[in-house]
Amino acid sequence: MERTKEVYREAARTGMYDKVTGLIGKYDNVRRYWEDEITRIALRPYLEKVISSKILDLERLRILDLGCGSGDGFELLCEVNAREPSLIDHEVNLITPEILGVYRGVDISEILLQQARELYGMNGKLKFDQGDFSKGLPVSNGNPPYDIYFTSYGTLSHLKDDELVGLLTDIARHARDGSLLVCDWLGRYSYEWQELWQVEEESDYTMDYVVSYIYPEEDRAGKQLEHLTLRLMSTREVNSLCEKAARKAGLGIELELMLDRSVFVGRHMDTRDYNRYSQPLRTAVNSLFETNVRTNLDTLIADYHPLDGFDEVNAFYERYQMSWNALVQYTIDLLYHYDSQFRDNELPEIPESYPQIVCEMMMYIKNIVESCHWIKVGDTRANIIEPQLGYALRELEFKVQRGLGCGHGLVGIYKLRE
Repeated sequence: MERTKEVYREAARTGMYDKVTGLIGKYDNVRRYWEDEITRIALRPYLEKVISSKILDLERLRILDLGCGSGDGFELLCEVNAREPSLIDHEVNLITPEILGVYRGVDISEILLQQARELYGMNGKLKFDQGDFSKGLPVSNGNPPYDIYFTSYGTLSHLKDDELVGLLTDIARHARDGSLLVCDWLGRYSYEWQELWQVEEESDYTMDYVVSYIYPEEDRAGKQLEHLTLRLMSTREVNSLCEKAARKAGLGIELELMLDRSVFVGRHMDTRDYNRYSQPLRTAVNSLFETNVRTNLDTLIADYHPLDGFDEVNAFYERYQMSWNALVQYTIDLLYHYDSQFRDNELPEIPESYPQIVCEMMMYIKNIVESCHWIKVGDTRANIIEPQLGYALRELEFKVQRGLGCGHGLVGIYKLRE
């Protein structure tokens, strides 16, 4: 794990791991408005059930965040909305200060833990400790069970298969009946690293991962970057390892949801480190969310190159690409129709043959453009229409993904049972 420590020390020194938002850095717009939010959307119904159970038992929520970094899991979980908020609501978070009892973050990187303490040290409910969970769950026997065992952003890809089984076994034995387990790996079939795809799902199949995306493109070529060995996962492999851990623990690890996150918008789409055909779609989507910046929407048109021998994965990507492009092109056509210079352009139609989610998002964008194209104060396109296109593309990913391991992240949500 010494290499892991050095990689994150290097990343933190660049300043690009600071909690800022924008077009670049760890906390760029895609991270904050797409990846964090799609994880929250997936978690919401399961988190609601856990919290309802705690309230009925007159108990408060206990959270263990493994691989917490600078407190990312706390921020992500505590900003899950309780519901779709009404226009009048101003406080909508599901986890309120009153319901949170304990949040404990564990990470191997002391420099990231120090950042977490600087950010959240004034909150007595939050504790941050250094620990290596490749050796098992870093919790003493006398420590009460947690309600949520949480990991994020590829944390579990740092573990070998036997280490993962050991950790999951420890968690199952430590948890209470009904605890929630959130697992996060790198997806085996992300388009970002298509050149690494393997037909045979070998044991401990890994990639040599470089955190090159934190540097501007012009700075990458001349830098000696540290590498990480990270496990790539498919759903079949995940299920097999979870079943092994459940048998070893003699307890249930029941899958609730498997989610592909960041299909087409993962960080290495832009670097092209592992796929010469990948396009800088993350840069384009980052631009959609940036205030007062207009995006060339043509840069959002995806061009997937299939790889022989991966029929199921290719079929998913083909369908997803066509759905994605149809929504982007429809938005472009709407902007032409409602632009005062192109009034003669016909209003584009929504084909009835399209999948329901594509039709819904097209109608959503149509309503947005129709409702605000006349606004003259501020940049309507940059600050209203483009962010809404970003949200529509995010919704498309959430509804079309199939949990195959085709995203940068593969997220598994589990219930733990006695």
